[in-house]
Amino acid sequence: MHDVAFIGLGAMGSRMALNLHTAGHKVRGFNRDRAKAKPLAEKGLEIADSIAAAVRGAEFVVSMVSDDIATREVMLGGAGVLGAAAAGTVVIDSSTNTPAMAREVAKAAAAKSCTYLDAPVSGSILQAQGKELVFMVGGDAAAFARAQPLFQAMGRMARHMGASGAGATIKLVNNMLSAAATAALAEAAQAIEAAGLDPAAALEILGEGAAGSRLLKAKLPKMLKRDFSPQFALELMDKDLRYFLALAQELDRAAPLAALVRNQYQAARLAALGKLDSCAVFLHAAGEKPRS
Repeated sequence: MHDVAFIGLGAMGSRMALNLHTAGHKVRGFNRDRAKAKPLAEKGLEIADSIAAAVRGAEFVVSMVSDDIATREVMLGGAGVLGAAAAGTVVIDSSTNTPAMAREVAKAAAAKSCTYLDAPVSGSILQAQGKELVFMVGGDAAAFARAQPLFQAMGRMARHMGASGAGATIKLVNNMLSAAATAALAEAAQAIEAAGLDPAAALEILGEGAAGSRLLKAKLPKMLKRDFSPQFALELMDKDLRYFLALAQELDRAAPLAALVRNQYQAARLAALGKLDSCAVFLHAAGEKPRS
């Protein structure tokens, strides 16, 4: 079993940290809002007062924060991970960052004789809770192999994608596809309702068709029921689309569909729907307000 520091105990991170604890690893967690970490403390996890206190003595550091800005602060800040980590520490960053951010932190980690893996995940709260996450990992292959017990405790699959930034790259591609499909489902839901079709029958048929997918089965019922409780927040999907478009520009590749979809999510976020589930893009498309 391993000594693990876990930074970021939000909706996803808290479940991932608990799974590591349940698997027998010694976990010290840190979260800026200590109150959010209280349920984990009650289940036996040690909660540190600072990032440095969590990281000192850890073999592995796992991070799950919101974006590049938070990652820069957590990893590279004066009181951040790399300032406290001992030589040989493996940092597993499951945040969704830009590839450029991942490469920058990997370079800084190497200068400290540490190893940084960009290891974002596919899956939301239910998958995090059920140890069903899929890790897409960029960085050193030996460190990836060394981290297998942690990946196995938190998910069902971990795939090494290549050098630093490769995990972040495929995650942005994944989320762009997910956002585009969700926006299409929002249009389908409006058509189903306007035509007066039976929702259950429509879901059954569409689930059996060529477009049938886990996403359709998860998001279309939420739209039709007006259930926008967050599994993955719309504001985070909007951020990921923005990151994908920056990546496409960096790669000199046109992304007209992604740009159109990002416009929809941006407009929904600006309409104060950002804290709802990503499928709340339906509300903006339909011109509706969320139910209280």
